[in-house]
This record gives sequence, structure tokens and C-alpha cells, in this order.
Amino acid sequence: KLSMRERERERERERERERERERERREREREREREREREREREREREGWCLCAERERERERER
Repeated sequence: KLSMRERERERERERERERERERERREREREREREREREREREREREGWCLCAERERERERER
């Protein structure tokens, strides 16, 4: 049977592991968020190019 002190240390280690998992989870979450942000950037860039090309074609037709 564990003594009071040993049980306390055990709980402390458990809380420590819990905090560690929580931190890792938040880190992964932030990483995914940055990835989505980069994806949106690329998406906007492609759309921007499309719009530019579209305007170019418009000007060509006007001539």
C-alpha cells in the first residue's frame, strides 16, 4: 500500500503528464491553424492570379 506522500507524488506526476499532453495538443492545434492559414494564402494567390488573367482577357476583348 502506498503512503500518503507516495500517493501525493503519484498524483503530481499524473497532473504533470496531463499538462504535458495539453501543451502538446495546443501546439498541434496551432500548427494546424498555421497550415490552414498558409493554405488560405495560396488559395487567395491563385484567385488573385485568376482575377488578373480575367482582367487581362477583358482588356484584350475591348481592343
